[in-house]
Amino acid sequence: VVLFFGGLDVDGYTKTEGAWVLSLNKRLYTVDTAAECAAKCGTRHIPTSPGARTAGASLRRRLVTFCVLCSAPDYLLECVNGVGTDYRGTKTKTKSGKVCQRWESKYPHRPNITPQTHPRADLESNFCRNPDGDAGGPWCYTTDPNTRWEHCNVASCTEDCIQCSGEDYRGRASTTENGFTCQRWDSQKPHNHGYNPGALPEKFLEENYCRNPDGDPRPWCFTTSSSKRWDFCSIPRCSSEPPTIVPELSCITGEGGAYRGTIAVTESGKTCQSWSAQSPHKHNRTPDNYPCKGLENNYCRNPDNERMPWCYTTDPETRWEYCSVPRCGDSPPVIPPDEDDCYHGNGADYHGITSETISGKKCQMWNSMTPHRHNKTPENFPLADLKRNHCRNPDGDRSPWCYTMDPKVRWEYCSLEKCAPKEPPSSAPKPQPPAKTHAKELQVPSRFRLGSVADCKVGNGATYRGPTSITSLGVTCQAWSAQSPHQHNSFTPQSHPDKGLEGNSCRNPDNDVNGPWCYTTDRDKKWDYCSIPDCVGTNCGTPAVRPKRCFGRIVGGCVSKAHSWPWQISLRTSSGIHFCGGTLIHPQWVVTAAHCLERSMRPAAYKVVLGIHSERGTESSKQERNLEKMVLGPNRADIALLKLSRPVTINDKVLPACLPEKDFVVPSGTECYVTGWGETQGTGGDGVLKEAGFPVIENKICNRPSYLNDRVKDHEMCAGNIEGGTDSCQGDSGGPLVCNSQNRFVLQGVTSWGLGCANAMKPGVYARVSKFVDWIDQTIKAN
Repeated sequence: VVLFFGGLDVDGYTKTEGAWVLSLNKRLYTVDTAAECAAKCGTRHIPTSPGARTAGASLRRRLVTFCVLCSAPDYLLECVNGVGTDYRGTKTKTKSGKVCQRWESKYPHRPNITPQTHPRADLESNFCRNPDGDAGGPWCYTTDPNTRWEHCNVASCTEDCIQCSGEDYRGRASTTENGFTCQRWDSQKPHNHGYNPGALPEKFLEENYCRNPDGDPRPWCFTTSSSKRWDFCSIPRCSSEPPTIVPELSCITGEGGAYRGTIAVTESGKTCQSWSAQSPHKHNRTPDNYPCKGLENNYCRNPDNERMPWCYTTDPETRWEYCSVPRCGDSPPVIPPDEDDCYHGNGADYHGITSETISGKKCQMWNSMTPHRHNKTPENFPLADLKRNHCRNPDGDRSPWCYTMDPKVRWEYCSLEKCAPKEPPSSAPKPQPPAKTHAKELQVPSRFRLGSVADCKVGNGATYRGPTSITSLGVTCQAWSAQSPHQHNSFTPQSHPDKGLEGNSCRNPDNDVNGPWCYTTDRDKKWDYCSIPDCVGTNCGTPAVRPKRCFGRIVGGCVSKAHSWPWQISLRTSSGIHFCGGTLIHPQWVVTAAHCLERSMRPAAYKVVLGIHSERGTESSKQERNLEKMVLGPNRADIALLKLSRPVTINDKVLPACLPEKDFVVPSGTECYVTGWGETQGTGGDGVLKEAGFPVIENKICNRPSYLNDRVKDHEMCAGNIEGGTDSCQGDSGGPLVCNSQNRFVLQGVTSWGLGCANAMKPGVYARVSKFVDWIDQTIKAN
C-alpha cells in the first residue's frame, strides 16, 4: 500500500475506492507526486482524497490523505478469472435475481464473513465477492430471509461465449463475423455514433470489444472499415445454463423485464401476435434470437429494454403497442416531471428531468457504479424515483443532487431552483444606501464562470444566478441569510425562496431597474450595486425564462412558457404568413432547413419574426427583419443560413442558441427539445409556441428495417418516442432541436423530415448541426 501526500494525476484510471491488489512482493514507498507513485508501482496505485457521500460523513477536508487503489480500466472488467477471488466488479444480484445484502449488515442474515473478518476482500456495499475462494465463484448473502446466500451470475473473462442475447458479455472479442476489426467505443472515426462510454457507463463499452448496448439479438460493434458502419460479432453461446430470474406473474417492477404473466392484450385492446409468428408483422424478436426473454405464445414481454412490456399486434395497421400490466405494490409511483422543473422544500419529491449539477457536470446513472460506487440505488431506495441519471434527493439533503460523471468529483447539488411559492410574501422596500462618506478606488472584479453558470445578466438581472459576490466598489457581499453587519428582514432565503439567495452572490430579488445588488460587509454601507455585464453577443442558450421542458413532442406536446425559447424564429412569406421555423445563432444569422426555401431563392420573398410567443405576433417584444442573403447547405444537405437585413436587438426575449462542437454526436437516449408553431393535429395549443422533449435515437437503431430502413444519413440524426403519438409536423420544419448541456441549450438538430406525423417507429429526422459547424463559421465570416 502506498501512502503519500501530493498532487493528483489520475486521468486514464478508475477509482475503486478501497479495493486491494494482492502481491507476493509487498513494498512501501514514500513519494511526493502521483507520477512518482505510478512509476514506482507500475501504474497500479494512485492516490486521491476521500469524498464519500454517506450519512454522517463530515464535509471538512481531512488532515490525512488516504490512499485508494486506482487501476487501468481493464482491471474492472465485469468478469472473473478462475473462481473470482479478485473480482471487484459491481454486480449486486444473485443468479436467481435476489438483491444482495450489504456485507456489514446483520439483517436479514447474520454473516460470519464481514469486512472485519476479511479486510482485504473489499467487502463494501453489497457487491458480489468471493472472500473465501468458493469454487462456484462470487457470491453474496441475500436480502431474502428464506435464502441465506447464493452465487452471482458473473461472466468468465476466459470463457468467450454469450448467454441469452449477450447483454452481459464482457469478453474481449473485437472482430466481427465478417472479419472487420472493431472501432473503439470512445472513438468517432471512421464512424460517428451516439454510444459514448462516458454517457453509458452501465453498458461497459470498453476498448473496441464486442458489446450489446441496444438490445440487439447478439453483440456487435462499429467497424474500422469506412464501407461497413457496424457488424455483428460471431461469439458462440455458452454451454452453461443461462441465468434464472424470479418471474413476475401478476405485476411488474421497473421496466418489466422479468414479467412472465399471461396478459396478451395491448393497452388499446388489440390481441397480441405470437412471438414465433411473422404475420401480420415480420420481426426479429423471435424466441431463437431472444432465448432468455420468455417469448412463448403471444404474451406481453419486454425483450429489448423498452419502458414496459409490449407485443406486436394482430392488427395489420398497428405494428406494436405497450400492454397494460399493473405495477407491483412496492414500485415507486409513476409521477410526471414537474412542469416548471423546480423543487419544493428540500426537493425530496422532485421528479423532474434535470441531470446536470450546479457546475455543469453530467450526472451518473443511479444504477451505475462507475465512476463512483455508492448505495443510493433504485433497489435500496425504491420510493425515491431514482430513474436514469435524473437529479433526486433520496437521503433528505437540503436539495436534489447526484453523483457526477467526473471521477474527481463524487457528487454535487443540481442546477435547480426552488419553485415560487403560490402566494409569495410581500416585499418590504429595500433600504436606501446611506450617503457616501468616503470614496474607494474602483475595483471591477474579474469575470469568470462557475462551471457554466453565465456571469452576465439579461435585462435587469432578475434571473441572474452567477457567482459574483463583490460590489462595483470591490466590497465583499454579506450573505443573504446573515444579519451581520447589517440587520434586515426584507430579502432572505426564507422570504424569497425562488430568488437564488442561498449564498452571498449578487442578486436582484426586487426587480431593481439598475440591476443586481447585495448587502455589503462594509459597516458604513448597507448595500450597493454589483458590476454585472450584459449578456450581449457572447452569451447563448441561457433563456431568462426557464422552459417547462415537457415531454411528449409537438403533436401531443405542451404550450411553452412565453419567451422561454428566445432563439425560436418564425420564417414567413413577405405577406406575413408563417410556414417554417428557424433558430437564431448570431445577432444577424438564422439557421433553418433548405427545403423551406424551395418556393423562391429571392431574399425579398421572405421575412423573419423574432421575440414572439403567439403565431399572430402581436407582442410588443416583436422584432421583424427582412433577408439580405440566403446560403444553402453543402452537398444538398437540408440546412440553410439566412442573413438578416440588420442585426437584432439581443434581450431576454431574443437570444441566440449555442452551436455544438464540431462533429459532436449526441449520446443515444439524451433528452432533447423541439419547438414550433406547426400542425398540432387536434392536440391543442394552436396558434402559440409549443414544445416537447424526447430521446435521441442512435442512427444504427433508426436505420433498422422496422424504423426508417437505412434512409438516415450520417449528417442527419433521429429523435422521438418510438411508440408514436407525438411528433414534430408541418410548419415545424427548419426549427430547432436543442439539448441541454452544461446549463445551456445547444442547437444539435434542424427539423428536416419524417414519414408522416406521430407514427409509431417513425421518429423525426434532423440535420445534424455539428456536421456543419465549419460551414456555418466560414459562411458568416465570408459574409
